[in-house]
Amino acid sequence: MNILIVLTSHDKLGNSGEKTGFWLEELAAPYYVFKDAGATLTLSSPAGGQPPLDPKSNLPDFRTDDTRRFEKDAEATAQLAATLRLSEVNASDYDAVFYPGGHGPLWDLAEDTRSVSIIETLLAAGRPVAAVCHAPGVLRHAKQANGQPLVKGLRATGFSNSEEDAVQLSDVVPFLVEDMLKQKGAEYSKGPDWASYVVRDGLLITGQNPGSSAETARELIKAIKGQ
Repeated sequence: MNILIVLTSHDKLGNSGEKTGFWLEELAAPYYVFKDAGATLTLSSPAGGQPPLDPKSNLPDFRTDDTRRFEKDAEATAQLAATLRLSEVNASDYDAVFYPGGHGPLWDLAEDTRSVSIIETLLAAGRPVAAVCHAPGVLRHAKQANGQPLVKGLRATGFSNSEEDAVQLSDVVPFLVEDMLKQKGAEYSKGPDWASYVVRDGLLITGQNPGSSAETARELIKAIKGQ
């Protein structure tokens, strides 16, 4: 079971002067769900090497058992420091792809043609794609074989407008995940803010927020196994 994890390389939070990147819990929790299921993991990013960590995700309020475990895990941190450049990824080598969120993907991965190609290739081959929190933004330009938006007619979730309002970044991000999914024709739904909420529609699995990370990963394992 080979799983590709795609992380952002973008570290600037718009024009706010603040830093962003990937959200630590959204990598750490799935990482151990996948490892415990016996998966072989490849970490990648558009620029390769060490992806930027959203500094807020490592504040005491957002640390979890998984994030602490990850930080003490020499193998995991070494793998993170040496992500494979996305242009070097061969989609056919993987049984699935998982995208952690953080605000970074809204700027780079959402517009990355290589990322879009990987998503389209895997789904066309009957292999699942999962994204959590802001990472469903990577589906923005992906298309079905007929040229329609990939998410059109599919059930999906992602970071909600109310959650973006709560972190006061609705006017900073390049687009709102909830609005984008609706505009592309997805049947968007959400659970309570900050609670775990995951939607699976066939091979597409999406999670609403950081707390949805582990459940999204568990659903991806089920999908790989055909369950």
